[in-house]
This record gives sequence, structure tokens and C-alpha cells, in this order.
Amino acid sequence: QVQLVESGGGLVQAGGSLRLSCAASGRTFSRYKMGWFRQAPGKEREFVAASTESGGSTYYADSVKGRFTISRDNAKNAVYLQMNSLKPEDTAVYYCAARGVGGNWVVHSKYQYDNWGQGTQVTVSS
Repeated sequence: QVQLVESGGGLVQAGGSLRLSCAASGRTFSRYKMGWFRQAPGKEREFVAASTESGGSTYYADSVKGRFTISRDNAKNAVYLQMNSLKPEDTAVYYCAARGVGGNWVVHSKYQYDNWGQGTQVTVSS
């Protein structure tokens, strides 16, 4: 098990940037695949981005590709989401998620992740 705590959300104007951070507990962080998801009011939680254990491979939803970047620092037990060129439709609660070893990883499926943070609100004004 790993515990996750997100930070860095806030209110930003359209076109602006934010950097979300997710701090993880435990000494085995480097063994977890990590993902970012988001949930807007009245909508399903949706995939945003994900990273393999080393950060060598990353994956993005089409809606954020070219604007968002996921990265991780295993020495600091942290994963980040750099969000640029933000749009009002990016407004949501953003969640950090971790998936342990084993099995086939369906990157974009929220059911594939075992541990979740409490979320951080991102609001983009037009």
C-alpha cells in the first residue's frame, strides 16, 4: 500500500499553467505505475496521464496531449503533472493514483489503480 497526497491545485485563467504534485509514502514508490485522473461535477472520473515505474514511458489522454506533462522523481517519492495552456474544460478535481506490480496494465482504466489520493481542485476561468 502507498498513501498519496496531492497539492498544487488552484484558480487560474485560461491559457495559464499549474503544476500539481503528488507525494507518496513508503519505500517502494519506484515499483508503482502512477496515473493522474480528473473528475468534473456530474461526470465520470477520467484518465489524464500515466507513467511507468521509471518514468521512461508516459501516456496521455487525447484531450491533454501536448499541453500536460507527467513526470516523477523516485528519489523524492513524487509524481508531477505540469499543465500548460489550460482551458475552462480542464476544470475538475485532479487525483493521483498508483498501481502495484503484476497483471496487465490498462493505462486509462481507473479500475486498474489500487491507491488514490484525496484530490486537488483545479479551476480554470474563461
